Formats: sequence, C-alpha cells, structure tokens
Amino acid sequence: MIIDTHTHLFPESMRINRSAFFTDEPEFKLLYESKKSIMAGAEDLLRCMDEFKVDMAVICGFPWRNPEWAIMNNDYIIESVKVYPDRLKGLACFDALWEGAAAETDRCIDQGLCGAGELAFYLSGIDRQALDALTPVMDTLKKRGNLPCMIHTNEPIGHTYPGKTPVSLKQIYDLAREFPDNRIILAHWGGGLLFYNIMKKEVKQALKNVWFDTAASPFLYTPEIYSMARQAGIIDKVLLGTDYPLLKPDRYLNEIRASGIPEQDIEKICCHNARDAYF
Repeated sequence: MIIDTHTHLFPESMRINRSAFFTDEPEFKLLYESKKSIMAGAEDLLRCMDEFKVDMAVICGFPWRNPEWAIMNNDYIIESVKVYPDRLKGLACFDALWEGAAAETDRCIDQGLCGAGELAFYLSGIDRQALDALTPVMDTLKKRGNLPCMIHTNEPIGHTYPGKTPVSLKQIYDLAREFPDNRIILAHWGGGLLFYNIMKKEVKQALKNVWFDTAASPFLYTPEIYSMARQAGIIDKVLLGTDYPLLKPDRYLNEIRASGIPEQDIEKICCHNARDAYF
C-alpha cells in the first residue's frame, strides 16, 4: 500500500482564474503567478494516484490570508473527501494568524477532516508571533483526539526558490518544544532538523511526536537522505509526501529505491508511518 501524505488541491473557480485570487495574497501570488505552477483538482490527483498505484492521499488547500477563500478551499477539500472517502483524507488549511483559525479547525474536523495543514509562515518564519498564533489551533487539535498538524518548513541554507521562508533550525526546534504533546508533521524534511536526532541530550525527547515528510526532496537532496534518515534513527518518522502537483510519485519512489534502504523501511515510508501519523 502507498499513502501520499502531502498534496494540494484547489476548486475549479480558483484553478481557472487564479489571478483573481492574487489580491492581498502575496504568498499565493509568489507560488502560483507562473503558469508553470500547476493547480490540480481531486480528479487530477486520482488519475495520478491510479497511474502510480497510490492507494490513499492526504489533501489540503492553501494558507489563505482571506478567510473567505480559506473556507472556500477547505469546503472543496471536505467535499472531495466525502466523494472519495476510501482514497482521500483531508486537512484544514488557513493563515494561522487569522483569529478564526481554531474555529475553522473545529468546523473542518466536524465535517470529516483529520487534522490541519499545510500551515505556513512564508514571510516571517516561525517566530514568536507564529507560535502564539498556532497555540489555539494546536489546543483544538489536541482536544479533538490529538490530530496532526503539518507545518511548512525548509532548509535555512542553500539555493533560493519560491516559498523558501526565512526560518531557522532553532525556530523549527522551538516549534517542537512549544507543542511537545501535539502530533506535528514537518514538511520538506523539517529543514534538516532530522539530522539532529543523533544528539545525546534533549533532542530525541523534543522530537518524540514529530514526523518528517519528503515533499520536494528530489529538488533538495540526493537519494542518500533516506539512508541517512535510517542512520539517524528516524526512519519510523519519515512520510512519503509528494507535494503534488509539484512532482509525481514516481520521482520519489525511484529515489527511495535507489537509496538502498531495506524493503521494510520502504514500506514504512510509503505506508506504515503514515498510519501512525495520520490515522
């Protein structure tokens, strides 16, 4: 079984007229102004899943600043999950700085979604204001069964690209320490935080409820990252995430197999770990 834990979908109205949604949405404009940036719907994703034999996917929208657009995108995620309950699980997505974020989390869970994400702080990084804004959302997720929250992270060094935030490893680590009892999925390998799991003191404990997804990995790391994750002792916390439609599953599956890790670890990444994190 293969589970893709990181995909993005938009309703048709957003896909066919994306420029209408650029107003006061600098993050969305940054990522989707280029026509090369594909926007997909549920049927597009399902065709891709069938092509590459992906059994289930976790879907989310975009962290819109405009609450109306966040609700519109979340409603599409809710409806998609209801139409394809055996193939899709959904996350509530919004700008965490919105005062109504916790209430929207509750609403989406009531409608069948299984957590929140991908939440992002594209312009600020995960600073103190971001942590304070996340607190009511994290409290809601914990009260509703300790449901997971996926957070956008990225490596603080290396090449620049659209969506790369001014986040530091300390900020990402502080996030884990701020919410030690919440289930947290750090997108994009947690910006490299996984490597610090080999430290002797407090880090392993701080990361006990943290998972790392592979979103955009072929753009960021060589296949050796999978064997390095195994050596760092966090192979049970690695989740296949494609960031679809950014990339299709075969790019990841080929790299995972090329890494030389054992078959049982491939099964963990592609399926078993996702069950622990999301289900």
